[in-house]
Amino acid sequence: MIKINTLKALAHCGVVAVVRGNSKEVGVEISKACIKGGVKAIEVTYTNKFANDIIKALSEAFEGEEDVIIGAGTVLDSETARAAMLAGAKYIVSPGFSAETAKICNRYKVPYIPGVMTINEVIEAHEVGVDFVKLFPGSAFGQGYIKAIKGPLPYANIMVTGGVNLDNLDSWIKAGVDAVGIGGELNSLGEEGRFEEITSICESYISKLNEVRGK
Repeated sequence: MIKINTLKALAHCGVVAVVRGNSKEVGVEISKACIKGGVKAIEVTYTNKFANDIIKALSEAFEGEEDVIIGAGTVLDSETARAAMLAGAKYIVSPGFSAETAKICNRYKVPYIPGVMTINEVIEAHEVGVDFVKLFPGSAFGQGYIKAIKGPLPYANIMVTGGVNLDNLDSWIKAGVDAVGIGGELNSLGEEGRFEEITSICESYISKLNEVRGK
């Protein structure tokens, strides 16, 4: 049930904040600003050497808040995936596909979201128990490619990162994606300490998402 609940929460949130930052403090504050703005799915990337500390701090700070889901991103191997889980990560995201990472995530009932580029890669991921895939970079494909995948694979759950912004969010959702990842602008603002602006931007994303979904 834990895995299913996480997948449902990801799809419900619809917007995932990809948090990088250059320190533990900045990573934590960016994440908190996003959550305050309604983007409650956080992907802490391992491009930050303090990723484990950030994941642990956020998991402890929001323990018991079921709509807040802290995950790990830029996970390149199963060892990093396990370290992220021990720190509290509820889902694991990779830029590509790793069979060993898929295996360890399945073992501990943690959703694995690998990066894919082709229909064959989506099918191969599904065959080893992946429930959600990440199309990356979205800017290299466009919304039409989502429809092309959803045609033969209507059950595929897809998150798009790279090339998503407020102006095209509606077209991605209408094309059939189940979630989008955002991060570039948020991380830049975070490094400048402009956390209130991050919150405002996140509120705008959630407002537009709800509008597109008819809420």
